[in-house]
Amino acid sequence: MSASDNAFQELARIFSTRNNRILEIEILPPALGPLLQDECSVGITKKYLVQAFVTARRIFFGKSSSKFEYGTPRTPHENENESVPHGSSHAVLEDLLVSTEIILLFDCEHLTACNWRRGRLDALKRHHDLSSDDPGPLVQALETELTLMTTYICSPLHRHTKSPTLWQHRLWVLSRLLETRGMGARRPPFVSPSETNKHQESKVDLLKSELDIVFRAGELHPRNYYAFNYIRQVVGVLSNATKAQEGPSALAESILDSTLSWCLAHPSDISGWMFMLYLLEAVPRADLQPNTVQRVVRYALDVGWEGESLWTFVDLSVKALDLEETVINTLQRVTGISYTTIVTVPDDSMKNTALPVQSWKSWLTMARKYWDGYNQVGYNEP
Repeated sequence: MSASDNAFQELARIFSTRNNRILEIEILPPALGPLLQDECSVGITKKYLVQAFVTARRIFFGKSSSKFEYGTPRTPHENENESVPHGSSHAVLEDLLVSTEIILLFDCEHLTACNWRRGRLDALKRHHDLSSDDPGPLVQALETELTLMTTYICSPLHRHTKSPTLWQHRLWVLSRLLETRGMGARRPPFVSPSETNKHQESKVDLLKSELDIVFRAGELHPRNYYAFNYIRQVVGVLSNATKAQEGPSALAESILDSTLSWCLAHPSDISGWMFMLYLLEAVPRADLQPNTVQRVVRYALDVGWEGESLWTFVDLSVKALDLEETVINTLQRVTGISYTTIVTVPDDSMKNTALPVQSWKSWLTMARKYWDGYNQVGYNEP
């Protein structure tokens, strides 16, 4: 057996025995390799992964010419009344599944491998829709695909956490899973109030679990626009099955506090702040919007934060939610210190240039005056 085939077999064993567990995969330095595994933690050297990829690609393109119906491979040269022996067809399917998993581990933007996996799941869903069989196998296949995507997205890999292909594929799989479970847009038109409440609770739990995955990806790859755009789309998908006025606002409110906590823990991440603004705009409660922005401003004042991302969020919140008075009142907490909404930026490049209140630098300059005033008051006290 060649080195490439041996690498493929070892990595294939790990994937085939995953059993819906979420793995954490990282690239090892050559001195620690080539492959280490401790429960769900897997380390592999780049060279060993390349060797496994070479064999996986050869197997995939060698066997993917088979056409699949309901997840069972069928060669295009077969007669309509002939069938492939079950054992051999199952072996081909397993080879293709594990080959695409290894291919996507090496190249997360490999559209051919990703589309093949999507086509197989689509075939399973069409079979379920036509036969009305027990949805268990389809649900299991979709859940397995989600945990695979979680493995890629939440592992400390260079590109996977910010892969548009993987995030879009995850959204597609999640949408099919919701439809299969009866939680998608195609729900029964008449449901009891108790069923509606239970339906909403399950959606909130699902949204929170997806948000945790986005947070993890955002920690691994800061300013992860693709991750936070994905969670925006998840809110939209889950809102399709609820009332137009209550659905989006209830979902947004359910994750507002956790999102704010994450943003305050990562104040330089502009993607998180823009998602925070998206949630605030979706929440109709008048008290939540000013209270949330006030908490952000107070945090910045307390820790002396001058970063652009946080103050850009404050500036955009003022514009979108009409919270100018709230922010100004928060910035004028030192007795005897007054401020104006038109301030002068002390930067040398913009000396003597007055900025309107719409600029985030205006709010930062007001915060600096707050800090100066606070220091003066504290210094003069006996």
